[in-house]
Amino acid sequence: MKPKYNWSVLLGAAFLMASSAIGPGFLTQTAVFTQQLGASFAFVILLSIILDAIAQLNIWRIIAVADKPAQDIANKVFPGLGYFISFLVFLGGLAFNIGNIAGAGLGLNVLFGISVGQGAVISAIMAIGIFIYKEAGKAMDVFAKTMGLIKIVLALIIAYTSSPPLAEAALRAVNPTQFSFTAVLTIVGGTVGGYITFSGAHRLLDARQTGIQNLGAVNKGALSAIGLASIMRLLLFIAALGVVSKGLTLDPSNPAASVFKLASGEIGYKIFGVVIWAAGISSVVGSAYTSISFIKSFHPVILKFNREIIIAFISISCIIFILIGKPIKILLTVGAINGFILPVALGIMLIAAYKTKIISNYKQPLWLTLTGLAVVITMVWMSYGTILQMINGE
Repeated sequence: MKPKYNWSVLLGAAFLMASSAIGPGFLTQTAVFTQQLGASFAFVILLSIILDAIAQLNIWRIIAVADKPAQDIANKVFPGLGYFISFLVFLGGLAFNIGNIAGAGLGLNVLFGISVGQGAVISAIMAIGIFIYKEAGKAMDVFAKTMGLIKIVLALIIAYTSSPPLAEAALRAVNPTQFSFTAVLTIVGGTVGGYITFSGAHRLLDARQTGIQNLGAVNKGALSAIGLASIMRLLLFIAALGVVSKGLTLDPSNPAASVFKLASGEIGYKIFGVVIWAAGISSVVGSAYTSISFIKSFHPVILKFNREIIIAFISISCIIFILIGKPIKILLTVGAINGFILPVALGIMLIAAYKTKIISNYKQPLWLTLTGLAVVITMVWMSYGTILQMINGE
C-alpha cells in the first residue's frame, strides 16, 4: 500500500527552505558576483546547484529516516556534537535574521518612504503575527508559498526587461573564463548552508512526514526546494547580467536595487521594494523557526515555550538591527560562514547514515554517500581557498 503524502505540507517545506535561502543576502550576493564574474557566474551557479542538491538530499533523507532533528542525530553520532552544531546554526541564524529584518525594512522604505527602522519594526510585527496564530504551521506554509511565488514572478519580469545575453551565459555555464572560490562557497552557503537546508527537513518532522515509507516524497520536497531557489538565482543573475553587459555599474551601497532600477527605471525600483520585502520577511520566518528548532529538543521548557522563544528571537533580531544599522557586509560574510558550517553538518549526517542505532535498517544508497562525501571535500577545499584569498587580501 502506497503511503498517503500531505502534499500541502511537502510543498510548504520546500517553499520554506527556498524562501529561507532567497533572503536579502541572496539578492546582494547574486548582484555582487555577477558584476565580478560576468557571464562566468553561470558556471558558479550550475556548480552550486549540483552541490546544493546532493547536500540537501542526504540531509533531508537522513533526518526523515532517523525521525529526529539534526542536533539529536549529531549527539548520537558523538555526545555533545549536537550542542556544538546548534550553537553554530543558532548564531548564524541570528546574524542572518538581522540582515533579513534590515532587508524587509528597506523594502517598505522603498515602497512607502518610511524609515528603514520603522519598516523593520512593522515587518517584525507581521512575522511575529504568524507565530501567534493558533495554526502557525499551516500559516507558515501558506505564507512561504505566497512570498516565494511573488519573488519568482517579479524577478522574471526584471530578467526579461534587462535583455540579457543568454547565449553567452549558456556558453560560460560550461566554459567559464573566470572563477572564484569565495563565490561558490558563499552561494552554496547562502542556499543550503547553516540553518537553511534544515528548515524544510525540520518542518517535515513537525508535520510527521517522516520514515522510510515517505522517502519518495522527501526526495521530491528536497529537489523542489533546490529547484525553486535555483530558478530565483538564475532569474536574478540574468537580470544583473543584462545590466552589467551594457557597461552599467551597480551601486556598491545597494547592488541588488541597482539591478532593478537600471533594468526598469522607477517601476523596477518599486518592484525591488516588493521583492526585498518578500525576501526579508519570509527569511525572518524561516530563520526564526529553524534556529529555535535546533534548541527545542534540549529541554522541556524550551519545547513548551517554543512559540514564545521564536517571537523573542525575532524581537531581539529587530532590536539589534535598530541599534547597529545596515549589515550589507554581514550578509556576504555570513553566507561564507554558513558555507563553512555545511561540510561539518553534512559530514555528521553521512556518518549517521551508517549507524543502525540512528537509522535502524535503512540502507543509504552508495551513490548518495559518495557524492555527499565529494561535496564535503569540495566545500572544505573551497573554504581553504577562500581563507587564502582573505589572507592575501584578494
